Amino acid sequence: MALPTSKYLAGSLGFFLFVVSSVSTAEAAVTCPDRDPELEIWNPGHNKENRVEIRSGRKLLLSSSATVHSIHITDGGKLVIKDDVQPIILRTRHILIENDGELHIGSELCPYQANVVIILYGRADDGSQPNPYFGQKYLGVSKGGTLEIHGKKKLSWTFLNKTLHPGGMEEGGYYFERSWGHRGVIVHVIDPKTGAVVHSDRFDTYRAKEESIRLAQYLGTVANGMILSVAVNDEGSRNLDDLARKAMTRLGSKHFLHLGFRHPWSFITIKGNPSSSVEDHIEYQGHKGSAVAKVFKLFKAENGEHFNVSSTSEWVQDVEWTEWFEKPDKARSKDMEKLSDFKAAHPDKICRQPIDIQAMTLDGVNLTTEVFYKSGHDYQFLCHGKDQTGEGCRNYRVRFLCGKSVKPKLTVTIDTNVNSTILNLVDDVSSWKPGDRLVVASTDYSMYQAEEFQVLPCRTCRPTQVKVAGKATYLHMGEVVDGVDMRAEVGLLSRNIVVMGEMEQQCYEYSSKLCSFFDFDTFGGHIKIGLDFKATHIEGLELKYMGQQTMGHYPIHFHMAGDVDEKGGYNPPTYVKDTSIHNTFSRCVTVHGSNGLLVKDVVGYDALGHCFFTEDGPEERNTFDHCLGLLVKPSTLLPSDRDSRMCKLITEGAYPGYIPKPRQDCSAVSTFWIANPHNNLINCAAAGSEETGFWFVLHHVPTGPSAGMYSPGYSEHMPMGRFSNNRAHSNYRAGMIIDNGVKTTPASAKDKRPILTLISGRYSPHKDADPLKPREPAIIERFIAYKNQDHGAWLRGGDVWLDNCQFADNGIGLTLASGGTFPHDDGSKQEIKNSLFVGESGNLGTETIDNEIWGPGGLDHRGRTLPIGPDFPIRGIQFYDGPINVQNCTFRKFAALDGRHTSALAFRLNNAWQSCPNNNVTGIHFEDVPITSRVFFGEPGPWFNDLDMDGDKTSVFHDVDGSVSEYPGSYLIKEDNWLIKHPDCIDVPDWRGSICSGHFAQIYIQAYKPANLKMKIIKNDYHNHPLYLEGALSKSTHYQQYQPVITLRKGYTIHWDKTAPEELAIWLINFNKNDWIQVGFCYPKGTTFSILSDIHNRLLKKTYKTGTFYRTSQMEKLEHRYPTKGYYYWDEDTGLLFLKLKAQNEKEKFAFCSVKGCERIRIKAVIPKTAGVSDCEATAYPKYIETPIVEVPMPKKLSSAQLKTKDHLIEVKIETYKKQYFHLKDDFAYIEVDGVRFFLTDEGIQLVVIDGHHGKVVDRVTFKNSILQGIPAQIENYVNNIKDHSIVLVTSKGRLISRGPWTKILEKLGAGEGFRLKEKMAFVGFKGSFRPVWVKLVTNEESAKIYQALPIPVVKKMKL
Repeated sequence: MALPTSKYLAGSLGFFLFVVSSVSTAEAAVTCPDRDPELEIWNPGHNKENRVEIRSGRKLLLSSSATVHSIHITDGGKLVIKDDVQPIILRTRHILIENDGELHIGSELCPYQANVVIILYGRADDGSQPNPYFGQKYLGVSKGGTLEIHGKKKLSWTFLNKTLHPGGMEEGGYYFERSWGHRGVIVHVIDPKTGAVVHSDRFDTYRAKEESIRLAQYLGTVANGMILSVAVNDEGSRNLDDLARKAMTRLGSKHFLHLGFRHPWSFITIKGNPSSSVEDHIEYQGHKGSAVAKVFKLFKAENGEHFNVSSTSEWVQDVEWTEWFEKPDKARSKDMEKLSDFKAAHPDKICRQPIDIQAMTLDGVNLTTEVFYKSGHDYQFLCHGKDQTGEGCRNYRVRFLCGKSVKPKLTVTIDTNVNSTILNLVDDVSSWKPGDRLVVASTDYSMYQAEEFQVLPCRTCRPTQVKVAGKATYLHMGEVVDGVDMRAEVGLLSRNIVVMGEMEQQCYEYSSKLCSFFDFDTFGGHIKIGLDFKATHIEGLELKYMGQQTMGHYPIHFHMAGDVDEKGGYNPPTYVKDTSIHNTFSRCVTVHGSNGLLVKDVVGYDALGHCFFTEDGPEERNTFDHCLGLLVKPSTLLPSDRDSRMCKLITEGAYPGYIPKPRQDCSAVSTFWIANPHNNLINCAAAGSEETGFWFVLHHVPTGPSAGMYSPGYSEHMPMGRFSNNRAHSNYRAGMIIDNGVKTTPASAKDKRPILTLISGRYSPHKDADPLKPREPAIIERFIAYKNQDHGAWLRGGDVWLDNCQFADNGIGLTLASGGTFPHDDGSKQEIKNSLFVGESGNLGTETIDNEIWGPGGLDHRGRTLPIGPDFPIRGIQFYDGPINVQNCTFRKFAALDGRHTSALAFRLNNAWQSCPNNNVTGIHFEDVPITSRVFFGEPGPWFNDLDMDGDKTSVFHDVDGSVSEYPGSYLIKEDNWLIKHPDCIDVPDWRGSICSGHFAQIYIQAYKPANLKMKIIKNDYHNHPLYLEGALSKSTHYQQYQPVITLRKGYTIHWDKTAPEELAIWLINFNKNDWIQVGFCYPKGTTFSILSDIHNRLLKKTYKTGTFYRTSQMEKLEHRYPTKGYYYWDEDTGLLFLKLKAQNEKEKFAFCSVKGCERIRIKAVIPKTAGVSDCEATAYPKYIETPIVEVPMPKKLSSAQLKTKDHLIEVKIETYKKQYFHLKDDFAYIEVDGVRFFLTDEGIQLVVIDGHHGKVVDRVTFKNSILQGIPAQIENYVNNIKDHSIVLVTSKGRLISRGPWTKILEKLGAGEGFRLKEKMAFVGFKGSFRPVWVKLVTNEESAKIYQALPIPVVKKMKL
């Protein structure tokens, strides 16, 4: 961040223009404040001691530049800045306006046309007395004060209307950069007709001679006339053989033949024309020296455009300053200071041979250092300055500039030969004039790709074009890409009225540890407007170097001003419009305890801390309209402003012993930080923050000076204002977040975190912010989120509904969350409809070191920037909590690779919390999404870890119309969740899921005494498939909780890894009236029980006892469940306590609990002290085994005519089993494909062959056991003649010939080696060059069965 001094004044005003007002003299006298005949010309000159008082009705007109100590406008005084041709520069420590004082620069009807700069000067430590309310370096408006600033009318910001390519090329352009990890010879092949890179490759000729051979062969295949750019990165000579050296020599190289160890070398030529070559070569200078070989060459494209190709191969030595060190206590030098003394006092912190040295006094005054070199690597230095003597340096500290070890760097650039660029824009920008500065936002993951430009004169430009100096380094999109508007924002930074801070050249400590985080001065100016001001209207203003790293001092700050619109008596209402705020040191616009402010057409750029900031929680009815914020960086002020390093080092306000958790407590800096949802955000853009674009955070009670302004919980229930047509991109954590609160209590022994750290929070909007009144959904309309590294949006709350939104190129497009255990606002839901999700768009980004993650895309394998990691599982919508409704949404370009599990629909990774069976999807459309990438439930491995957390195991959603699975009304579940699986479920191996039917609910079990148990739950009809649950809570809590999804009207048993808990609370979740399950809880023998039922109203926090359970000796009596009375059956032999859990009350559609509250059964057990592990599985089964029954038939698969995509699933069923009719036994076997069943009549095997391209059955054949027992030539020939890319289904009937040569055909079809066949077999195989994940062999003695849905066409995933 470049810092200004008073030298700024001369150079920066050279381009100011004078515009003659067209208003008549009479009109001007009324509307233009400087035409007031009562004004007195005032030219105070330059005197830093002049404390100006403008009072007692005096009216002054400043008509020339001036320097004063300060200006106080009060008691009816008035200061007007003259609108004239001569630029005016006013330097002052501060300006205070109060008690009917007024400052005017133009007016709304007569905007200021000349140029004026107000410079606020002074250091924090210069001894001046700060104002107790405003501080230092301020423009302050207090009670009765008027501030009117109205600059020229200029367009604030717009969008690119044509993509801006790197290097300024009309089409294409290229920038390539590599360092460590990309060793060898790197070749680019460039089309001379267009300047486009048509191919590139890297040859690691350091590692292997084979790479040298491959390089020579590669160069031979390049067509004559193509441009070749070849360079070495790091090292490429060790295994470089003569074949490659001579091949390069034939192309025109003179130095490649003698290339040595780590030599930088660059070369450009036209293949077939050696005389066109340009080359540079230099020897390696060692690990402490830079070396560079650079070449460039000019070419002319087919369209007449000239372009440069440049290549640089180098070793770069970076340098950095050490921290500041005070004079060592043991230093004894009398006339000079010794470097060795510092090294001894600070081991490993100072380099052997510093490049430079800086010294200053402990008070911050710079000193001149004179260095005297001595023997070896030690040297001495002397300080020159005030209070320094010839006897060494006194009262000082020092830092050293150290060089790092060199690192390799290779760059290839293709750009225009003209050092200017035409920007094509959406709106009329004729108000932007030569000399104006612009910023073009990043359209990639890194916000640091925002680029600044200066406008140049351009006679031929249309009104929607400007010419700017220089060329773009990065790709900036200027178009709608795959249906998502990714046009880069272009903001105006220059205005003709400037208020700015005058800065020092380097950082100094005016607040604790500042210079540990910043290497520049952060003590800027600030504007503050307080309570009962008379009028404030700001437009056409530029603010730069404003804000301070102290609380309350921001570029524009409305502080506890109350209602500033008509409600507060302000007419016209207060506003900040058409303002550019950049290079700020603390926020952009702060609204603190103020309501009804209009902030419109404001650009905030390169800011520290939350940019557009509402502070304490009571701020309401403020409107942010068409505001742009970008390049928002961390700040030290609040925990939420801080990055991880700041969070660890700044612990003021914390209780002793506090250990920060940065990603939980801090790390939330946002472009728009909204502390109360009842504010309006319209047409705004959050175009790059270290963390988040828009963050709605909740203050349970108001904080700071606003304490007591509303009752606890008010903001959590406040309906959201209007949120429409906003966009967020290039943010690290998320484009938008609704979640979390801030800690509103001071640190204590119980909670050591400082006040205002992030905590949990739940948003549930209701009418009048009253949770007992009807819900009012928060509506998010036309929101766009793209190229956010983690999330497009993470929205947690009650009713939060999105409509007509767009998400693209985010790590995770959208997560809708409710509350973990329960929705915080029971009966609410999250919803998204009519929206678009794009996994990997045509916005490929720019391959640079700044974009650390570059890899192949899923659909076309082209290189592109990627979020988070090359193998990160990109997801469109992530299911979490619930209930969630996804309706009429389109998913485009989600394609997994072998090694990257991209999917349109998925689930939260490493999830410990409940998954709701009422998560509904309907009307889903897929475009360029392979059917294998529609859904992914996860698998153990990178990012998913062991996939063994409770929420991972219970994932489920409802495919209402079959638009995802092709089975209307089905439920998609994890493939191994036997609690909700039944015999007719169909596995989809590509999804690691199954398609099922049924009626599902949840039980929520709280276990007390002890609270650290693992629970095992078994469904009686699949007793061999228990589900193990760890519990969602940490082991330090006083209870543990488990929340499995279960199939209704079934029997279960529950077991523990230690002695059973003494207390259990079982909540019936998502049970409709009369829904039931029967559960046997394992307890030790000798246990006695007390069991009752109650209803807990979570909203009112009241509990009502409803009944008691009595022991019965008859299991059948459990059916007699009444509202006030029930029975339990204690089977002491097996150790199972049986209860029938039956809902007694109705519930709302999306509610977890009944209309009366949550129905619970509470068990208190008196357990013998000597009891062991409470695992009754061995005694419970086979006694309580149930026969698997399909309660809800599987829905019929959609017909091909009903499908919306060409790729689809085919349903295959293979089943073979022994069947017994009384005393008669028979075998039964068939293969079924999409409802067409092929029975096997003879003993042997049957093969059904399916075309893997179209899904049609192409052949069916039977091989009897007699053939299998003999020479297998017949079956081998048949399999060999099956066309590649065929699905082959196999089943057996009768006693299978389980051994013999014929079994080799199963290996050819993907079964692998080492299998052992039993009497019955079912097999899904594939004839082709790869093995799909769905190839499966099942073999048992009594039966074998496979139900699967397979993707058509069968496509091999490309490797990551």
